[in-house]
Amino acid sequence: MIALITGSSSGIGLETSVYLARRGYTVWATMRNLEKAVELRKIIESERLPIELAQLDVCNDSSVKVAITQIVQKSGRIDVLVNNAGYGLRGASEEVSLDEWKAQFETNFFGAIRVTQAVLPQMRAQRSGAIVNISSVLGRMAIPFSGPYIASKFALEGLTETLRYELAPWNIKVVLIEPGFIATNFQQNAQLAQAAQSQDSPYALFKQASGRRVQRNIYRAAPPERVAETIYRAITHPHPKLRYAVGRDARLALPLRRFLPEGLFERILKKQLGL
Repeated sequence: MIALITGSSSGIGLETSVYLARRGYTVWATMRNLEKAVELRKIIESERLPIELAQLDVCNDSSVKVAITQIVQKSGRIDVLVNNAGYGLRGASEEVSLDEWKAQFETNFFGAIRVTQAVLPQMRAQRSGAIVNISSVLGRMAIPFSGPYIASKFALEGLTETLRYELAPWNIKVVLIEPGFIATNFQQNAQLAQAAQSQDSPYALFKQASGRRVQRNIYRAAPPERVAETIYRAITHPHPKLRYAVGRDARLALPLRRFLPEGLFERILKKQLGL
């Protein structure tokens, strides 16, 4: 079985690459900058895992086309695609420039579309495959000061649900993974919108209060291996669910969001965020 994973230099992408390779998959671990694969290379060499590295920038049409062509030529097929590449952009929605909004969507949403479209002809020819889109608990509920990231994940949720219907005739599974807080460098690597960096921001006090509450939850984050385990469980199930929540916070928050009256849920969330 051949698996292609984007954004594999660290975090969920790295852990999923290693997890699947240990279970017999030939993994193509792709990333924009291969120089960041230092940790992954060490694991590959020490365990002699069947992992190939390939340069793939999800924001670049040519890069995606070249990488997919290379993988199909060398491996003959693609059985699993994990659209993991992405980043978080922070700031009040008013303070995020349109260019920053577009850049967030280019990676988190259009990047997933770009790679999926490149892979689908091969999967349809095989009449089999699995597409896993890494969303977030924030793909189904919102918190303040992460509007671009949240909006991109809401969009990815809608796309994934659409694909699930469209690709069923070819026996292609399509699933969403919705992690809560995961113990990776995602939070540290998140970008702050340019205007939001000013101490004169009218949202400064609210962002500080909210940020302190969010930081408390990070210490209770689930390990990235938990996400990799969930991905493996989904792609090996004959009839996987559409959505898989990962982490205690996600499994608690999403049912509350679904079943509580909207006003009550908002009051609970505001209290939790110190707003």
